[in-house]
Amino acid sequence: MISTSDLSGWRGGKSGGKMRIVMIAPPWYDVPPLGYGGIESMLAELVVGLSRRGHDITLIGAGKPGTPARFLTTYDAPPSDRIGEAMPEVLHAAMAHRIVSRIDADIVHDHSLAGPLTAGARPVPTVVTCHGEVDGEFGDYYRMIDTMVTMVGISEAQRRLAPHLRWAGVVHNAVETASLPFREHKEDWVLWLGRFNEEKGTHLAIDVARAAGRRILLAGKLTEPMEHAYFEEQIRPRLGPGVEYVGEADATRKRELLSAARCLVFPILWEEPFGMVMIEAMACGTPVVALDRGAVPEVVVDGVTGFVRHHPDELPEAVEAVGTIDPYACRAHVARHFDVEVMTERYERVYRQVITRFPEPAGGTVDLALPAN
Repeated sequence: MISTSDLSGWRGGKSGGKMRIVMIAPPWYDVPPLGYGGIESMLAELVVGLSRRGHDITLIGAGKPGTPARFLTTYDAPPSDRIGEAMPEVLHAAMAHRIVSRIDADIVHDHSLAGPLTAGARPVPTVVTCHGEVDGEFGDYYRMIDTMVTMVGISEAQRRLAPHLRWAGVVHNAVETASLPFREHKEDWVLWLGRFNEEKGTHLAIDVARAAGRRILLAGKLTEPMEHAYFEEQIRPRLGPGVEYVGEADATRKRELLSAARCLVFPILWEEPFGMVMIEAMACGTPVVALDRGAVPEVVVDGVTGFVRHHPDELPEAVEAVGTIDPYACRAHVARHFDVEVMTERYERVYRQVITRFPEPAGGTVDLALPAN
């Protein structure tokens, strides 16, 4: 499974201001993803941004190369059908560690779950972006490894859930704003896009659209057993006039849907640490109507780029009010705060400061003085 033929010729010291950065992706999807894959989308954007700045990037992941980075594989094809099983994640981490041990790098940036367990065995620092939950058992896990790595949050909301962890700071996810299609004039239907899970509130999105008298299109990942169970129990009974499931959208179809929709409905029922689809929608000039859970208030400017409400009963009125939102303001907000250049600059700053301070003593806190977005 491991392909290391490209390692020859990539050894040596630093060259000017360039850094030798190893990125470790999760094993589940290609980078960039063909369909669903928020982490993989963000990671692809970061690789592009860092490559533009002249850094040497090696990406370790599954599947086929799709970025400017030197790509080294663990799985020839991503084991997407095994999401939820432990072994693909563990095996991927072990293979990635073997690959990293053969590379002269300045820093490792790990986006996987199990991979950080190997950080203590390497002579260079490791940055870990926490892409999901950081409380409960996940919080216990990160607390066990936070003396070996530098952790970065993807929102202040996420970091507040685990204030005891040694955070370096927060770097919001981002998109290449200019690459997303902008559309000023929208169609009359609303969109829900994500993965079919109760915490994503798909059933609420349907109810909100019906209460607002609007047609809704559902574009979502439906592969895992729990997703199928939720779909059969909560979504299929709601399908019918005005409610259409269009399948899982690939990258092209996703852009078409996001740019054409009257608004994106995002009625999450958990503390979502970020929500890539929100910035993708706004970059297309499409406002977001959402519940104020997790990072939503950090991402959506209420009354400017959409509406943030406290209760589902308030969302139908907000769906009707999106006609007052300026699509240009939505795109400008993303360009200013969530563009790939903003994210790249902030990660670059993290890398340089972590490299300078490595190795740090165990325990205590880390303060890299990252500016607010």
